[in-house]
Amino acid sequence: MSSRSQQSPRDVIIVSSVRTPLCRARRGAFATTPPSTLLSAVLRGVLLRDRSNTSDANAPTLVEPSAVEDVCVGNVMSPASGAAAARMSQLAAGLPHTVSLSTTNRQCSSGLQACANIANAIASGQIEIGIGCGVESMSTHPMNRMPPPDVDWDEIKRQQEKLGNEDALDCLIPMGITSENVIKKYGMDRKSLDAFAAESHRRAHVAKSAGRFRDEIIPVTLADSTIVTEDDGIRPGTTVQGLSKLRPAFDPAGCTTAGNSSQLTDGAAAVLMMSRAEAERRGLPIVGIWRSYSVVGVPPNIMGVGPAYAIPAALAKAGIGKDDVGVYEINEAFASQASWSVKALDLSMDRVNPNGGAIALGHPLGCTGARQMATLLHELHRREGSGRRASQYGVVSMCIGTGMGAAAVIEVPSTNISSRL
Repeated sequence: MSSRSQQSPRDVIIVSSVRTPLCRARRGAFATTPPSTLLSAVLRGVLLRDRSNTSDANAPTLVEPSAVEDVCVGNVMSPASGAAAARMSQLAAGLPHTVSLSTTNRQCSSGLQACANIANAIASGQIEIGIGCGVESMSTHPMNRMPPPDVDWDEIKRQQEKLGNEDALDCLIPMGITSENVIKKYGMDRKSLDAFAAESHRRAHVAKSAGRFRDEIIPVTLADSTIVTEDDGIRPGTTVQGLSKLRPAFDPAGCTTAGNSSQLTDGAAAVLMMSRAEAERRGLPIVGIWRSYSVVGVPPNIMGVGPAYAIPAALAKAGIGKDDVGVYEINEAFASQASWSVKALDLSMDRVNPNGGAIALGHPLGCTGARQMATLLHELHRREGSGRRASQYGVVSMCIGTGMGAAAVIEVPSTNISSRL
């Protein structure tokens, strides 16, 4: 039986989904802001019933903070002490010590994996209410400071020789080189990649100008009392001609540049989830329903193709086909892998990243999956409200370093088009 015909008290319901502005690492508004500030902002914001005044400590909430049973935080680059920082952020946000917390790291899908962990706990009856979220400060913890893996290099090499492949050591290939590998393997050209990137900026600029991101963003107040309310990485007027002047960033003879790759970014996002029974008992709106989640492995040396394999797996679990999906949020780690995945799945670009993607908005690693959830849900509701929505289903997907892809299917019931997010 497909999920579209099922309804259960243990259905995982999404009640609220928010994000901070996404700001350029080292040069943007959050360059000196620790990730704890960003995480606390979304943990407070996702609970608010009315987000018009986020500074009011006594503002009405969807659920009392003490009713949240577990929080899972996706994060990639923080050191081992990051788990303590996340717990401190939770407590500072007003979620009491009785609320438990964990962190998870599945690299670029960490924010989505955090949501999946909470969804699984709800579906299995372990908890009734939880928050899946993600945070990354690529200013505070940049990728170029990441230490190498702690492995027995000689043993890894010996085992590779036995197996007759280089998959293990391929996990060390820089992400930009995996992009070049995809380009070479599938015969992609620089002009098409730059066109994909320029379109991402155009769509994001149109969305920002139209105020489409406003409802999903929680303002962040900085130490100097500055209030950050908007993304700062979108470049209006980006053109293929302008992008064509950029030098290749990873291979002198390659096609991957800073302009057709995702931006290094700081940000956080959170998703409030609960069982259908709990949402109905409290009279809360059903903003979305978590229908399925899949993670699949792919060759590490072309890790970017992951969405092309994860999306069909998630669709099959949800009992729907690709044409049943109205909006696909596919992370644009690189124009190469994102555009190839779209082509491989034979998707219409009208349904993919309608408000731009990570090339324009940025890719704060641990935050991205949860950020995509917020953007997807708001877009599906906006389309229903304007009469343009062709489907109640949406998909969030991304590639994952070391060779994986992840995807989740979300349903937005038509009967809840007036729900607040």
